[in-house]
Amino acid sequence: MREKTAPNAPPTGILETVIYAVDLDAAEAFYADVLAMKPFSKLAGRQLFYRCGDQVLLIFNPQATVVPPPADAKLPVPPHGATGEGHVCFRASRDEIDAWKQRLEGAGVTIEADFVWPSGGRSIYFRDPAGNCLEFAEPKIWGLS
Repeated sequence: MREKTAPNAPPTGILETVIYAVDLDAAEAFYADVLAMKPFSKLAGRQLFYRCGDQVLLIFNPQATVVPPPADAKLPVPPHGATGEGHVCFRASRDEIDAWKQRLEGAGVTIEADFVWPSGGRSIYFRDPAGNCLEFAEPKIWGLS
């Protein structure tokens, strides 16, 4: 039998990010109406799945995803969930941030912070209905292009 070894390099990217919301109907309405995002998959009371570039944003109801799957589950995903406010940052150019800020304010969303980082790059912060902290930022805040 051949022994498997771990790769010598770190992961190459993040495939999915999860935030949590008990009221998925309110989350779906916010992400559709304010951020123009439509789920590509959803299960009432449990989850919403969104494509965001080449990544996926998942919104789970923590009360549902913390429940272990049945022993004969076709997809035996282990239980997981979090409570409290999470954070997601969406990549955007400076011009896109201006446009998003205008759209958010037009939808009655409060911008909690709008600033330029010491290393360069601007961010704006706001909240979804579940209280998750959302951000639009220029990639250069992390030294990325």
